[in-house]
Amino acid sequence: MSEEDVSAAPSPPSLPRVSVTRRRRWSAGLIWIVPAIAALIGIGMVIHNWASEGPVIEISFITAEGLEAGKTQVKYKDVVIGLVDSIRLARDNTHVVARVNLSKDAAGFATADARYWVVRPRFGTSGVSGIGTLLSGAYIGADNGESHEAKKSFVGLERPPAVIHGSPGKRFTLAANDIGSLDIGSPVYYRRIQVGRLASYELDKDGRQMRVDIFVDAPYDGFVTVSSRFWNASGVDLNLDASGLKLNTQSLATVIAGGIAFQTPPGPRDATLAAEGAQFTLYDDMQTAFAPPDGEPDYLQMRFPQSLRGLGVGSQVDFRGIIVGRVVSINLDYDIDKQSFLQIVGVVIYPNRFGRAAEKFAQLAQDNNDTNTRLANFIKPQIARGLRAQARVGNLLTGQLYIALDFVPKAPKVEFDASARSVELPTVPGSFDRLQEEMTGIVEKLDRIPFESIGKNLDSTIARLDKTLRQVNESTLPQFSATLTGAQGTLGSAQRAVDADSPLQQNLAQTLAEMQRAARSVRVLTDYLGVHPETLLRGKPADPALRNPTEQDAKGNKP
Repeated sequence: MSEEDVSAAPSPPSLPRVSVTRRRRWSAGLIWIVPAIAALIGIGMVIHNWASEGPVIEISFITAEGLEAGKTQVKYKDVVIGLVDSIRLARDNTHVVARVNLSKDAAGFATADARYWVVRPRFGTSGVSGIGTLLSGAYIGADNGESHEAKKSFVGLERPPAVIHGSPGKRFTLAANDIGSLDIGSPVYYRRIQVGRLASYELDKDGRQMRVDIFVDAPYDGFVTVSSRFWNASGVDLNLDASGLKLNTQSLATVIAGGIAFQTPPGPRDATLAAEGAQFTLYDDMQTAFAPPDGEPDYLQMRFPQSLRGLGVGSQVDFRGIIVGRVVSINLDYDIDKQSFLQIVGVVIYPNRFGRAAEKFAQLAQDNNDTNTRLANFIKPQIARGLRAQARVGNLLTGQLYIALDFVPKAPKVEFDASARSVELPTVPGSFDRLQEEMTGIVEKLDRIPFESIGKNLDSTIARLDKTLRQVNESTLPQFSATLTGAQGTLGSAQRAVDADSPLQQNLAQTLAEMQRAARSVRVLTDYLGVHPETLLRGKPADPALRNPTEQDAKGNKP
């Protein structure tokens, strides 16, 4: 019986009426609503993740030291901008490739001029860096540039860059023959204040010079002008001259790690600020940097018949104490007519170093319509006055030589061709060569001395002297001792004779007393004659008090 029949049948009066509520049945299609909603939520999450994900890049490193997939972070200014997803070995096994997921906000780091490197503890001459990674672990440092060109593959740097993009300051380029002890990160000084650092360096394509890029921080970049001079301040500058010993260095760091210094030379200079990327020359030292510009050099040749041991390429060419050039080549030649070897020395001379003298001679040559080089015009009249080249000793301890240009009195006349392709400067033997000749002459004179015969004669003379000394010791000395003994006795007797109580002393005292009385008598006589000179003719008159010489005076005394 169905539910409808039951509801229609009369119910017993004793029982309460029951109401029945019919339930609605769900259709089978509604069951898929929940999976659909879940799918929509999943799709939404996927879309959200896809929309929030940044670019994926690959960075290649030589080694994966310090890197770990899923843990190593990518940071820019200590802000996390990505995470290393995986690390794999390259197909050629020469490097590793790290796959990095960058955040959406870091999309600007997937450009052509972005740079990446591993930050780990580093100890070097330029300093210590990355100490904080000893506890937190290594991470990948990042730096973005100004390019908008998208890029997915990068080559990681082996060391952190010295300058980050956007740092206030200017970059400058220096041309140098070599960099010495300089390295990336070496300091740049201005008046002994560190104002920048060396950013990078590379060798030119021809391999002749180095290209050094430096960065000077703001506001110190305002001190770099078009007249500034840069020099290598590495190590210690030790100079010994007439004023004494001078020791100069920028700081202790330059002694160890090297450094670059710059300054504007004193005097009136162009104070225009140097532009970004301006090029300068990196000199070896401050003295060379502050020297006036040399200008274009001229080439000269010199012929020396003597040995030039101690002279090398780079040796100085001196004119009255001023360095005017340097030696660039030394070759050997042979003179068939004289059948002798010659040393051909090539030098470069900088005419500007002669100062106003070179300018005056150049003007004189220009007035005479002379088409030769300025140096030839300067040297030509000086050759007639005795200008010659000499190889002189610059250091007696090392025997180092240098070329000296000086005037030689009574120098023999020579022909000088100023229009020759290679102008040849006449030479004279140097002072050291003359000294060697004089020493050779002295040695030859010493060789002519008969030292052998002198030695034989000296031996015979010494033998005779030995015989004489033996005779003196055997016969003369004993007699001399006896004589000294007798003389000693005689001296004793003489000493006793001159004692105060000796008869000789008493007789001598009496004799002296008599001589005193005689002296007094002579003095009295002299005084009397001074008063009565007539006494010498008449004699002494009688005393008038005594009439009779025979009579006695009143007192009974006779005259």
